[in-house]
Amino acid sequence: MKAERSIYVCEECGEASIQWLGRCPACGSFGTMREEKKETPKGGASGTRAEPLQMRRIGEEPTRLTVGIGELDRVLGGGAVPGSLVLLGGEPGIGKSTLLLQAACSLTRQGAKVLLVSGEESAAQIGSRARRTGTLSPELFLLCETDLEVVTDTARGLAPQVLVVDSIQAMRSPDVDSSPGGVNQMRECVFRLQTLAKEIGAVAFLVGHVTKEGALAGPRLVEHMVDCVLYFEGERFDSLRILRAVKNRFGSVSELGIFEMTDGGLREVEDPSHLFLDAREEPVPGTAAVVIMEGRRPLVVEVQSLVVPSRLPAPKRVSSGMDHRRLAINVAVLERKARVKLADRDVYVGICGGLKVTEPALDLGVCMAIASSRLDKTLPPETIFLGEVSLTGEVRPVSRVEERVKEAARLGFRSLVISDKTRARVLPPGIDPVRVRDVRQALACFGVA
Repeated sequence: MKAERSIYVCEECGEASIQWLGRCPACGSFGTMREEKKETPKGGASGTRAEPLQMRRIGEEPTRLTVGIGELDRVLGGGAVPGSLVLLGGEPGIGKSTLLLQAACSLTRQGAKVLLVSGEESAAQIGSRARRTGTLSPELFLLCETDLEVVTDTARGLAPQVLVVDSIQAMRSPDVDSSPGGVNQMRECVFRLQTLAKEIGAVAFLVGHVTKEGALAGPRLVEHMVDCVLYFEGERFDSLRILRAVKNRFGSVSELGIFEMTDGGLREVEDPSHLFLDAREEPVPGTAAVVIMEGRRPLVVEVQSLVVPSRLPAPKRVSSGMDHRRLAINVAVLERKARVKLADRDVYVGICGGLKVTEPALDLGVCMAIASSRLDKTLPPETIFLGEVSLTGEVRPVSRVEERVKEAARLGFRSLVISDKTRARVLPPGIDPVRVRDVRQALACFGVA
């Protein structure tokens, strides 16, 4: 016999309480405590025991399953590992289902058997998308079901190499007395799917919804249970889509996949640097080019800045694509160390193309773009700015300069502004390095001091 009792669980963080609370004591969210039934088992549980293994007798990593979509394989670390769980999150309508449908079709063309489980869409809707994107395949099986028992029984009987569940919030286990999407339901469903994936040796892709705050819907414990967490990002009215990993037990989390949404589905972007540069006939004030590193891939991006007079007691510092705190530091360094007057100006900075950049190599380009806009002077259009700006105003060297400069030279850039402490071994022919000590010297080199 099992005794039932009620508990209250936070939908955001999974914190449990024996009584209802208006505010979660763990994450501070209001109105997120939901009542759920918790069963307390009586007596002991029987089952098989796992025996310890000697480390030297453990086999090598299993052969990865190559999806066939280069950008997705890159983010996964070279392919998916059999028996693993991959959680794909993104805003509604961003293209999660389309991406996994194209991945499923690509896998079937390589001889893999794929089971696509849909708990939100009908077979007619998925069939219409498959015909539009050209992803119909005889080895791609579709199951429209929300009952987890039916899903697991079907998967055991079909024994697919790849299992796609769209979405995990729509799945419901009959063993848990709560609605789909609840904390206990999601915990149980993910655990059962994890066990199933290891049992049949399949790769399981799970689709997860994203809240308005940008986090995966449901408690964060789901991210801890899976092996890989991917985020699919992009602007609603822009065709560019970016796939990045925030957790990967079998690869790097610094890789980036870039897609373009078209009428026929998602298309891989082979040369993404052109997407992050604005093509214009003449240079304009407030723009600077920088080479960033996303994993092993160098990308040339354009930093755009607008400096206008402010009518507010505290001028605005607004950033898009970079950390606003980093922008505030760059503005303070410009005003204190380079004598660029910004105390009565609103400063707006954005990264062209909607890309989000976190590495400090962006600092020098941001400072140059702000100063260029403030003084209304243009920078040379064929110049790349590479350097981290410290609080003392010094320009510090960045890593992997050779790879960055090679990408810049390929796109036609001829000048490079770097720190005088940079020890680059080999620079491509035709690149003229300009070595500077601090931000003030960099501004003086181009007449914007």
